Amino acid sequence: MKLNLEQIPRVNTITKEKFLKEYVHLQKPVVVERLIEDWPAYKKWDLNYINTLAGENIVPLYDDRPISSHHKFNEAHTSMKMSDYINLLHSGPTNYRIFLYNLLKEVPQLQKDFSYPDIGLKLMKKLPFLFFGGTGSKVFMHYDIDYANILHFHFHGEKQCILFPPSQTKYVYKLPHSLLSHQEIDYANPDFDKWPALQNAKGYITNLKHGEMLYMPEGYWHQMTYLSPGFSMSIRSVTKSKIRFVKAMYNVFVLRRVDNFMRKIQGQKWIEYKNKEAIKRTTKRVKKVL
Repeated sequence: MKLNLEQIPRVNTITKEKFLKEYVHLQKPVVVERLIEDWPAYKKWDLNYINTLAGENIVPLYDDRPISSHHKFNEAHTSMKMSDYINLLHSGPTNYRIFLYNLLKEVPQLQKDFSYPDIGLKLMKKLPFLFFGGTGSKVFMHYDIDYANILHFHFHGEKQCILFPPSQTKYVYKLPHSLLSHQEIDYANPDFDKWPALQNAKGYITNLKHGEMLYMPEGYWHQMTYLSPGFSMSIRSVTKSKIRFVKAMYNVFVLRRVDNFMRKIQGQKWIEYKNKEAIKRTTKRVKKVL
């Protein structure tokens, strides 16, 4: 059996009015294939171009090891020069990724290569983050701490994106005091005997190619797999929902600090507790639903 996933709708171009009415207001994802063909980045941005401009920068790297008590929230696992990392990407599959890196701040010249699309959202212009990955590298299933609307632009290569709306949280084995799904789940080939609740989850899937933009609505779960070396840029827009804004503030100022504190005083016992509770709570919720 496979996950219950439908293809994310695709359009070549889109007007601001249609984007807001059919996707933002309804909180539905969409891929816009030709939104940025007028950007210099559309023709210029590839790994070699990044290497030319930022090869000497030291960049933080993450791999696919499970969250442990040895690292704080979003703490990098290692670092290396960007040029060495890009050589690693070209050499073959690797688990190392660059995650939530503000390379545009480190290399201001990159900011000249794109503009913020007039698509009806008030975009946060100081926080365009870049994400890099090699063939086979994966991002754990998670939702973003700030419940933002996200415009996710992909460059150089192809990546697979799996999304679940917030309504499906009860099925994805969410870790308590966390933004993550249980990290032992393989969303490419889920074991439904071990994770039976996933059979009830209804989500979306798409493969993003160079120059395409994926709109991810507020609080959507997302898991990414790089099918080839490449990178993406995310631009965010603050949620307009008062309830989600309050949740975002709680995540930023309470949840993250509590989680780090508990890791510090309980160590790996805290991680094991969360993993067990994710299974226990999901099983209990699903029994109520069914």
